[in-house]
Amino acid sequence: MTAHNAVPADGTPPGPDDRLVYGCMGLGGDWDRTPYTVADVDRAEAAVQAALEVGITAFDHADIYRHGKSETVFGEVLARTPGLRDRITLQTKCGIRLADGSRPGHYHLAARSIVQRVEESLTRLRTDVVDTLLLHRPDPLAAPEEIAEALHSLHRQGLVRQVGVSNMSAAQIAHLQARLDLPLTVNQLEMSLARRGWVEAGVLLNTPAAGADGFPEGTLEYCVDHGIQLQAWGALARGRYTGTEASPAADLLRRLARQKDTTPETVLLWWLRRHPARIVPVIGTSRPERIRACRDAAFHEPDLTHEEWYALWIAARGAPLP
Repeated sequence: MTAHNAVPADGTPPGPDDRLVYGCMGLGGDWDRTPYTVADVDRAEAAVQAALEVGITAFDHADIYRHGKSETVFGEVLARTPGLRDRITLQTKCGIRLADGSRPGHYHLAARSIVQRVEESLTRLRTDVVDTLLLHRPDPLAAPEEIAEALHSLHRQGLVRQVGVSNMSAAQIAHLQARLDLPLTVNQLEMSLARRGWVEAGVLLNTPAAGADGFPEGTLEYCVDHGIQLQAWGALARGRYTGTEASPAADLLRRLARQKDTTPETVLLWWLRRHPARIVPVIGTSRPERIRACRDAAFHEPDLTHEEWYALWIAARGAPLP
């Protein structure tokens, strides 16, 4: 597998990984403000090492994960492993403010807030640059010109190499890109066999079910046409099909895994990667054994026929296609 991590000799920035990304939301202990422990760092280190073993070199963060503790324990792992930072790419997100006392949870993409959040993430991650910064959610009150100003400033200072978005539609991306000199390189969306709006939005056109899922039709096509990498968060569907639960989709997944001498996790990820949009799954589990179960999805092209891909889709839908 080709690693997209070290900065090339000509100074051009690295691109995001093109097969799998490891999502670090599960690292750092509980979702509260209690301090992290040495055991939390040990668990993070075990997860990172498992990800590296299966060929994953891109790591995804957000400033809010575990109230910042996910980034902090990852920074501890980097400190424990000299040279690791040069072998990986780091991606983080900003723009969500968690509820705190009387303050409601909300989105905040004012220029000053973006810059401050990135500086705080760099401190926690113990690095001087983020390879890719994503805007976590659209902020209806943020002026796109102000967002562009902040992103340009961070890039000029060498604090951010590339920029992208998360949970945005084609129209929202185009609206921001029109005011931004830097190309938006990533759009991270929830996509999996369980959350199928990204694929059903197109085929359900001209049916009564059109738009029922809420996925903005045309977003995948826009991203492909503009060279924006599609990253799928929630790619393993939170274990819905790969645990002990019995369902038509889970049973078929296990049967295909046995036939292909691989794991159900791999087949689940192959289902995403088989799509011509070249979707890059984000693996969010913190369990090393489950990360290792994704190995064939990182090292091998998807081994799913046209009919097998559709069979999984229909089994998960629980109903025939229109």
